[in-house]
Order: sequence, then structure tokens, then C-alpha cells
Amino acid sequence: MGAGVKMTALKAAFPHTLPVLTGYLFLGTAFGVLLGSKGYSLGWAVLMSTIIYAGAGQFVAIGLLTTAFNPLYAFIITLVVNARHLFYGISLLNRVNGIGRKKSYVAFGLTDETFSILCSTEAPDGVDRSWFMFFITLLDHGYWIAGSVLGVVLGAMVDFNPKGIDFVMTALFVVIFIEQWKSQQYHGPAIIGVATSAVCLLLFGSNNFIIPAMLAIVLVLILCKKTLERRTAQ
Repeated sequence: MGAGVKMTALKAAFPHTLPVLTGYLFLGTAFGVLLGSKGYSLGWAVLMSTIIYAGAGQFVAIGLLTTAFNPLYAFIITLVVNARHLFYGISLLNRVNGIGRKKSYVAFGLTDETFSILCSTEAPDGVDRSWFMFFITLLDHGYWIAGSVLGVVLGAMVDFNPKGIDFVMTALFVVIFIEQWKSQQYHGPAIIGVATSAVCLLLFGSNNFIIPAMLAIVLVLILCKKTLERRTAQ
């Protein structure tokens, strides 16, 4: 494949990633500011955003870096927080077949937003599909890294209190939850998630409820799978 083929795919992919650009610059900046406020340098922001590349996972990692390190806890909470990507990957298997070695990077760079674009967008006529998918993933990855770098730089230049900035991910998930609630007629799965989390919060406390809550939600959803599928199909 020549440079012309790649450039055509890049130009075709870019417009589809513009909404992600605005979101990732904002969220990445919040991450960078928070990371810098904990005493970590620009290099850490680049390294984490390049290798970890998981919004919620990186915000969680800041807390793990600033407390006594527990490898087992870090592994479990990271797995639980990002477990949805397992299902994303399975549902994308057919779409990534035939894209060759680019499949590995597309799998690595799979985020909620990238998954949404890859599932809803087809390569235009005359555009190589494998490079189109690759550049969507690469552009989104680049936006996140850029936002993280911008956050560390701005945090070092501007003197302000970063208290509460880590709430940005919570706010994002609340907005997503509200949008999902409004778009669905049947709210059974959402109610299960909220109710189960509330029970686990009461039982285990605010510092230890996340892992039990996620595991309990998965278990309840599996047990109620047939009922939920029947009600959703109505």
C-alpha cells in the first residue's frame, strides 16, 4: 500500500473522530491536571496515556499510585472497570477480520468512543477499510495523549486548586447513564446496576464496594438474563 492510500484513509477517518477530539481533549486535560497535581511529570502522562490508554482506568491508577500499592487489588479493579472491553472485542471480531496486522493495534486502542465509531461507520468507496479502521483508532489515541499532555502543562503553568477535578469521570458516566435511560423504554438493567451498587455501598463502605458491586451486577444480570431479554424485546 502506497502513501496515497494511507493519506486517503486518514482524510476519510478524520471527520468521524471530531466528536471524540473535543471529548478526549477535555477529559485528557482533566487527567493530566490531576496527575500533575500529585507530583507526576509530563513523561508519566505520556507513558500512561500511550500504554494504558483507558480513561477510567487511568483515573483509578492515579489513586493506586498515591496509596500503598496492592498488586492484586490493582489487577482486579482494573479488570472490573474495563471488563466491558471484552464484550466490545467479541462483537468486533467479524469487522476486524481481514485487516491483517493492524488488528492488534485496533484491539489495543479500543475504547467506548472508538468502538462506537467502528461499529456505526463504513469506509467510503475507494478507501481501504483496514487503514480506515486503523486511523480512526490512531487518531482517537492521539487525542487522548494530547489532552493528557495539555493537562500537565496547563497544571504547571496555572496555579489553581485541582480539588474535585477527579469527579469528571463520575460526571461523564452520570451523563451517559441519563442518556441511556432516556433512550430505552425498559430500565431493568439500569435499575439492577444502581440497586446492586447501593446495597454493596452499604455493606462494604465507600472504599471497598466497587469490586463487589461489579461482580454482583454481573451475577444478577446472568441470573436474570432470560427475563431481561424477554422484557427488552417487548
